Amino acid sequence: MRGGHATPKPDAERRTAVVVGGGISGLIAARELAAAGLAVTVLEASNAWGGCVGSHVVAGLRLDSGAESFATRSTAVADLARELGLADKIVAPHPGGAWVQLPDGPQELPKTGVLGIPANPWDPEVRRSLGLAGAIRASLDRWLPASVGTSSDVTSVSSLVRTRMGKRVLERLVSPVVGGVHSADPALLDVDMVAPALRAGIRTHGSLAAAVAAQRNAAKSSIAGAASAPAKAGSAVAGLRGGMNTLVDALVADLRERGVQLLSGQHARDVVKTQEGWQVAAGNATYDAGRLVVALDGPAAVGLLEKSLPELSRLRPAPGPLVSLVTMVVDLPQLDGRPRGTGILVAPETPGIKAKALTHATAKWDWLADEAGPGTHVLRLSYGRREQAGGGADLVLDDDSLLAAALEDASALLTVPVTQADIVDWDVVRWAGALPFAAVGHKQRVAQVRQLCAAAEGLTVVGGWLAGNGLAAVVADTRAQLGVERADGSPIL
Repeated sequence: MRGGHATPKPDAERRTAVVVGGGISGLIAARELAAAGLAVTVLEASNAWGGCVGSHVVAGLRLDSGAESFATRSTAVADLARELGLADKIVAPHPGGAWVQLPDGPQELPKTGVLGIPANPWDPEVRRSLGLAGAIRASLDRWLPASVGTSSDVTSVSSLVRTRMGKRVLERLVSPVVGGVHSADPALLDVDMVAPALRAGIRTHGSLAAAVAAQRNAAKSSIAGAASAPAKAGSAVAGLRGGMNTLVDALVADLRERGVQLLSGQHARDVVKTQEGWQVAAGNATYDAGRLVVALDGPAAVGLLEKSLPELSRLRPAPGPLVSLVTMVVDLPQLDGRPRGTGILVAPETPGIKAKALTHATAKWDWLADEAGPGTHVLRLSYGRREQAGGGADLVLDDDSLLAAALEDASALLTVPVTQADIVDWDVVRWAGALPFAAVGHKQRVAQVRQLCAAAEGLTVVGGWLAGNGLAAVVADTRAQLGVERADGSPIL
């Protein structure tokens, strides 16, 4: 069974598998293969496991250095957490809700369901953001034919929203959310990758608002007792007490118990298809694998496999944007009142603000506020937004310049002066290409990649560049793509 620990066969009788990449998708793939009875080796180039689900210590607090929550639109992450014995650690964020900083000032972010798209344009919070004319235009979505925005093979987030609900919804609600979550202009992103099933929902329910409402309702029931019935924007997520990095700890411990060989500091430099399967060269060693899983970012995965599968070269994706996260632990009791709820997203072209988002982590997570203590607050500001497909707008600043920007931005966004003297400790973490860049047409390219890899016996390619951004997408897709079966023959979803 998937969550159990079946007695393994002697190594000489077991089929071997090699997983290249020790991020979340690689660790989950290794677990699925080990549960199916394979002898598994994981090769990770760095010295840390979990990829963008990392941790760092700032002012004595162990904090998430990457992903700090997961979407509750499905039970994928919660199911995995429960299997790993973390059910009692699943927590909902504080119900304070989030804000959005618009060019004309801050507002509470309305109760929206998918990418900032409103389920009800006449909700008082939505109408306040859109104005009367904007709400009237958005409500026309209800009367448009379901074919509008859904008939073409591919479309961008921007095109779908603008066509069905208008410019105000796009600029005041969707752009800040998409920029904060995906670090990109919604005009560049394939809606079918960043919001799967949304266009199909329009065809089923008749409008974009109805499709969003249906997804919201599904999210409400996806995490029983933890993050159900989200009442505020920003609450359709859950986390883990202690941080999402505890999921990596639990995965690694589980893999060691299953006998998986975890080798860090091993950069896979070459892959060759053999008669028996695959051979991977890493460090000074080679590894034979009856089954190979490549769990790297898109450009790296194509680079590793294109010698064996030359057709992949033309499908190499654009690298994701460079995202810089500035974490500050401050002694500032004035923030006890949560002036901007759990955080604030920044609309593009907002004057005077360089950050795309600020998370007030101690306001968002009660467990972290308890650990930090009264008057001590954790602020995390995110920098880097992909405005061009080629990446020319990536913001590159040194650490001191980023800190200076973070202090200025935090003061403006929170309406409370945050100065160097208030800082207890701080750190900068950079993620280069960690967020997949799902440009328009990416879904079709993913299908082509998977078709090519399926034709190469014993090969599976997983990761966010194929699954879409976010832990929920990556966890569900990795388990689905492995194609492993439980001992009773039922499929793993």
